[in-house]
Amino acid sequence: MSQNGTVENVTINIDGQDVDVPKGTNIIEAVKMVGKGKEVPHYCYHPKLSIAGNCRMCLIEMGMPMRDRETGDAVLDDDGKQKIGWMPKPVIGCATNAAPGMHIRTSSDVVVESRNAVTEFLLINHPLDCPICDQAGECRLQEFSADHGRGFSRFIEDKNVKPKRTRLGPRVVLDDERCILCSRCVRFSQEIADDDVLGFVDRGTYSTLTCYPGKELANNYSLNTVDICPVGALTSTDFRFKMRVWFLKRTHSICTESSVGANTEIWSREGKIYRITPRRNDAVNDTWMTDSGRALYKTVESDDRLTQYTIGGVHQPVDQVAAAAVDLLRGGDVAMVASAHSSVEEQFYYKTIAERCATKVSLVSHDGEGDGLLLSEDRTPNLRGALVTGLIYQLPAADLSSLARDIHSGAVKTLLVVNEDVTTLGIAPELLAKVKLIYVGTHTNETAKEADIVLPSLMVFEKDGSFINQNFRLQKFKAAIPGPSGILPDYQVLEKIAAPLADEKPAPVTLDMVWERIANQVEHIETTQTWRGIGEQGLPLEPGSLRELPFVETKNLKYDPDAWKETQAAAAASEG
Repeated sequence: MSQNGTVENVTINIDGQDVDVPKGTNIIEAVKMVGKGKEVPHYCYHPKLSIAGNCRMCLIEMGMPMRDRETGDAVLDDDGKQKIGWMPKPVIGCATNAAPGMHIRTSSDVVVESRNAVTEFLLINHPLDCPICDQAGECRLQEFSADHGRGFSRFIEDKNVKPKRTRLGPRVVLDDERCILCSRCVRFSQEIADDDVLGFVDRGTYSTLTCYPGKELANNYSLNTVDICPVGALTSTDFRFKMRVWFLKRTHSICTESSVGANTEIWSREGKIYRITPRRNDAVNDTWMTDSGRALYKTVESDDRLTQYTIGGVHQPVDQVAAAAVDLLRGGDVAMVASAHSSVEEQFYYKTIAERCATKVSLVSHDGEGDGLLLSEDRTPNLRGALVTGLIYQLPAADLSSLARDIHSGAVKTLLVVNEDVTTLGIAPELLAKVKLIYVGTHTNETAKEADIVLPSLMVFEKDGSFINQNFRLQKFKAAIPGPSGILPDYQVLEKIAAPLADEKPAPVTLDMVWERIANQVEHIETTQTWRGIGEQGLPLEPGSLRELPFVETKNLKYDPDAWKETQAAAAASEG
């Protein structure tokens, strides 16, 4: 790092090719920068963990330009080029950092033979059970054995027998015969989860992974050890033997558990979700996510899903139900209970409906204890979206007692509720009988049961859209599976309500059309912004454009990018 804060680049030579990389870059990462599919195979190295140097699979040849020890002058060869002094033995790439003039060989005869030897040693006691291993299809040992192994074994003795199907915790199962002692899981538990529960016992080929006596791997990040295990040693209790990964479709999405907005991948097949894993985004969640966030997909197939548009409990066509909702909203004295679980696009429509009905909008906070890592106090994915779109102009309340008083006094005669059970938020069921109630949501609850009109909604796994996380980073998600039969995306239904409220004819809308409106009408969004242009890593909103928004305090600071600090400074400046 230079004095002005910029990263200094150095030139190194990799297999005869000069490459500019940031000074101090790990050689494994530097080789990736060459492109062309070039890589240094490795097991124990992980970009987000400390260096262990356990597996020795990343052996390379390393040399530096030679200089005369007495004069310091460059030592030249017959061609006038500076000689390279090669190390007498291979070195591990994971513990070697790029320095000016460094030369690296990743495919020399010495390197190839070293990898063959390491692979042979790793397979001495490894069971040859790839056809039944749950890691098949995403196993680095399987891949590197094919690429860098000898193809045969000289070992004729019996393999060591180690524990199988060992319960490490409620969500993780260990097959110790497959463990290659890379220690990724141990380092993750120590360095990231701050739960130093795993370790090795015994020595040599008898070494075994285990939990410390009286403890188990039960923290809310335990399944990350399964993600980073390079072999089939650690498996998920929930996903174990459910499906082969090569049959599954991968879809980028966002975790809705809290306002952190962890980037995820949804693994599905034929309309069914089988698992959710984290997706790397260094500005949000690195490569991790919570165990509890992985289980949210299970409510997709729950028995209490709303699957029909209804009026008075009777199934009706969506156009007829939307028209009935419009009639109620035109009656005046309307209040809306919005949701921080709605997408940016949906919140934009709810703001439009609120403006056209002169509606008072309420939004309830959902708070819990944060863990200082990837679970924030705000247990909604899009509270900041409600602020940015202008759906609300102040921080949400803890309950709806104020709205309950308005209903009791008769000031509110029509109530639009979005994905909230207001009977648990200060509005008694007998009060709901005094209003005409429109409910929009994914699952039934006591509020939905009292509703005159019900508009079923799609879950995040079933639709395209976007959220704005706690650091005001705009992030998009994509539909992984189809929703219940006949249920339209929310913004298409809301168009059928919003347009007639302005005496306009509803038009067929796409997500691109919605974003054209958002970009033109929401002052905190660039006029050229599109949903497709958000990017897979998200888009930080400009702090300067957020000066007028309420300051939303968060204790979850570990993964806050500089943009959030700038937003805080901008908010403080505006208050001053």
